[in-house]
Amino acid sequence: MTQDDRGTVNTATLTIADPKPEPPESAQPRKTKRPYLHQVDLFRILTFACVVLDHVTAGTTTPDSVTSNAAQTLLHYTRLAFFALTAFVLIYQSANKPFTARTFWRRRFMLIGIPYVVWSVFYWAYAIVLGNFQEPIGHALWRLVFDIATGQAWYQMYFLLVTMQVYLLFPLLLKLLRATEGHHRWVLAVSGALQLGFLWLATHPPAFTGFAGQIWAHIYAVVFAYQFYVILGAVAAWHLSAVDRVVRRFGPLLVLGTVAAAVFAVWEFLRSTAHGMPPAAASNIFMPHMIVFFIMIIVGQYTLGSWWNTKHRAGSVMSRFMTYGSDRSFPVFLLHPFALQLLAPWIIPMRDEIGALWCTVIVYIAVMAMSVFGAEVTRRVPGSIWLNGRPMVRTDFRALFGRPARERPTPERV
Repeated sequence: MTQDDRGTVNTATLTIADPKPEPPESAQPRKTKRPYLHQVDLFRILTFACVVLDHVTAGTTTPDSVTSNAAQTLLHYTRLAFFALTAFVLIYQSANKPFTARTFWRRRFMLIGIPYVVWSVFYWAYAIVLGNFQEPIGHALWRLVFDIATGQAWYQMYFLLVTMQVYLLFPLLLKLLRATEGHHRWVLAVSGALQLGFLWLATHPPAFTGFAGQIWAHIYAVVFAYQFYVILGAVAAWHLSAVDRVVRRFGPLLVLGTVAAAVFAVWEFLRSTAHGMPPAAASNIFMPHMIVFFIMIIVGQYTLGSWWNTKHRAGSVMSRFMTYGSDRSFPVFLLHPFALQLLAPWIIPMRDEIGALWCTVIVYIAVMAMSVFGAEVTRRVPGSIWLNGRPMVRTDFRALFGRPARERPTPERV
């Protein structure tokens, strides 16, 4: 959803110089890959866990619930954090070595583009089954084309469509950062101003009609709606050593600031609903004041990840859990709406019986368990690379009987 390759490198005291353009590959010695950033694992796990919680909360409560929408006001951060993480990882991997757009596109679009199409077809077919095959064949096929083009095969698929737009534009982003070296604060300032302008338009929508109206109706699936967070992640990775120094020095204050921003976001939501705004509208992700919370939660999560990184010990139980969770996060993201839909017939009776809160808790646990199980299955079947963007996992049966196979070097992760 950028998803990482696997490997284990201890980066407890990671310091990385700001990347700069380098001479051609033939003129420089062969380099090893940059160390894996373990803080990315925790960031990714928290983000995708909250994606699932957001969707489960929406699926187990009523649209006019003030409590539910207050929670979703905070949980909406996930898409912005994910796009920031995508750019962060791409810059970290690419900025300090020779870069070829064609090679980058071929690899990245294969790893996420094919799963996007496969799962879009799956959810398209599932929707036909839910509709009891009542849809005319011609209409269904046209809808498949439209769904793939707009990310509407199911409600989470636009995530991958925007990610592919980030991949498409990434060579230009890399050139921009190299061309503006030393002036990245102004790049962020201009990007922030554009983001605020877009947010104002999103909350005061223009009266577009025709094709322009169709584009505006799907603006949530266009990367421009999130460009500031993409650039924020990219600039942070470019100046990673400076970011890490700030986190080490001011980490507790950054986490406290995240909590304060969350409190302010909920207070503003409650104030808006008290003045008559519908809860669903008050929790809109494009509310301009939410940009403060979204920036702070991204910073806060990275800070937590950096603290975890200082405690990381290769081979420990927690380290293995983080590696596993980070690896399975993408298939869990792809599968969890299917799991939630399977549970849908029991949700309303359960909510009426035990209340919305406990219903949400139980359904969340069930959806996570079903999604992890599904992820484990899809990671262990031929064609896993086309389903999850990851090579097939092969079980070492000798290890199950106490005779582990000889350890092989694993590719480095980011």
